Amino acid sequence: MADFTFGAGNTRKVLALPLYALGAVVSWFVPRNRHQWVVGSGIGLGEGAVPVYLAARDRLSGAGRVVWLARDDDELAEAAARGFDTVPKDSWAGFWTTLRAGVIVVTHGFGDANRYATRGGFVVQLWHGLPFKHLHLDSPSTYAVSFLPDVSIVRRLIGAAYRRAGRGIGLFTVASDRVRPSIASAFAVPPERIVVTGDPRDDVLLAGPESRRISDARARLDAALPELPTSGPIILFAPTWRDGADDPTVPTAQEWEAIAEWLQAHDATLLVRIHPLGRGDYTAGTAVSPRIVLMCPEVVRDVNAVLWAVDLLVTDYSSMVFDFALVGRPVVFFTPDVADYTGSRGFYVPFEKFTGGRAVTTWDAALEQMTRAVTEGEDGPAHRHAAWIRREFFDVTDGRATERVVDLIMSRATDRPWYRRRAATPSTNPPPTTGAS
Repeated sequence: MADFTFGAGNTRKVLALPLYALGAVVSWFVPRNRHQWVVGSGIGLGEGAVPVYLAARDRLSGAGRVVWLARDDDELAEAAARGFDTVPKDSWAGFWTTLRAGVIVVTHGFGDANRYATRGGFVVQLWHGLPFKHLHLDSPSTYAVSFLPDVSIVRRLIGAAYRRAGRGIGLFTVASDRVRPSIASAFAVPPERIVVTGDPRDDVLLAGPESRRISDARARLDAALPELPTSGPIILFAPTWRDGADDPTVPTAQEWEAIAEWLQAHDATLLVRIHPLGRGDYTAGTAVSPRIVLMCPEVVRDVNAVLWAVDLLVTDYSSMVFDFALVGRPVVFFTPDVADYTGSRGFYVPFEKFTGGRAVTTWDAALEQMTRAVTEGEDGPAHRHAAWIRREFFDVTDGRATERVVDLIMSRATDRPWYRRRAATPSTNPPPTTGAS
């Protein structure tokens, strides 16, 4: 699994300052093409980036170019196999394509594109989940630099850099008015650029009849994990990332045995969703019982696409809770480090309120909660709490978020002053290889 911390990430950014400066200077002399888009995602081909890519490609067909920016050779091959126009984001082609693009779509940060060529582009931040825990400027961990002391001047400089980056975002899409203040605070994005559209990553959970969503999700899960049983409830255990710290939710040997006994008693299967950046060894569970199955990010990258096949979610502070609320099924909050996490990270919504006061700190208590959750009816407390999350945090649930986002990009990007300023200057750049405008 990848290993990342804010301290290491900020260190790389500081060391790369000359490249940022060079890219900013070059951007003044290279005109951008509003009919050329680049799209990338920190997890690879997934999140809201894929539906936006496909919708934009259809909309611009014959009049523009939409390019997927791949992180590595494997992603490049996967994108090409799916028929995407793709280049490696960190190559010269990735730099030049990003530099020429009028629209830059990301899900995690500017590094989803070629980070040295984003200045002057209309940057669209789709993000990858609703804010529950504090993010970016609101989180103390964001300000760390590995080789510098944690002193006020360093924190002020890092904060200024993040605020400058936030002002470079032209559009930040969100699921509801309720989360707009949190995004404005965390990313320093001007409020008028934060727009309620719904989340494209959730369209797969909302579009079409429920029966088809369930069958499609199960088909995807079976294709990825053919060893899964064909009957019995599916439990998804999905702990979040802790900025490089070890995961305290990993069961002990005795706890794995208790989990296996619970699964046997309920004819259930536990999918362990390892966070792409997480630090925890869950392989011991698979040796205890065939009912414990690892669902690695490389196997199921876009977890939303399989959530309708899941009967119960067990998690800590993951924003997956919001997505699962759209399915309407129960959540068990297992938070053994809640005191430390609250003190070091914090939350936008009071923890007790968000969890319905049902969070537990041991696996024994979690198994008791799981028993209640799988046996209660739709009027039970866990189901009612899921319905509350859906009402509170989603303003639009029609499965058409991608369509709205692409419409909004097209209407807002073309009004950017730098387009009008540069439109009078004919481009001498060679045309793109496909779909040139």
